[in-house]
Amino acid sequence: MKFSKIFVTFVFLTLTFSALPARSQSINSCATSAKIGPLAADKILALGRAKNVARQAAEAANGGLNNYRAENSMHGPVGQVPCKDNGDGTWTFTFQGTAPGDSTPIVESVVTVNSQTFNVTVDRNTRL
Repeated sequence: MKFSKIFVTFVFLTLTFSALPARSQSINSCATSAKIGPLAADKILALGRAKNVARQAAEAANGGLNNYRAENSMHGPVGQVPCKDNGDGTWTFTFQGTAPGDSTPIVESVVTVNSQTFNVTVDRNTRL
């Protein structure tokens, strides 16, 4: 049982961090710091949840899914998420979004999520 949990965690971490970020910040400090320590799997799961909360906050701030779609990195593995670990228990996600069916970004959103409470703040939502 313990071996299978370790194996599953190893496979999960390997698949999660095998892809490098295609755009956005050059280093995903959230994913880098989440991989460290005995609670790495818990931190990675929390980062995935925070990514979803950040994306949903930007969707709401931009009028919902009928008006806005976050960039692909906000839907994929946490290793590709444009994120910065603020060192104070919060993560800041900086990403762009498009109109549905379009590929030209129309908005850049900066969203901060508390890694413990998942409280979210839309710091900036700028039309491009």
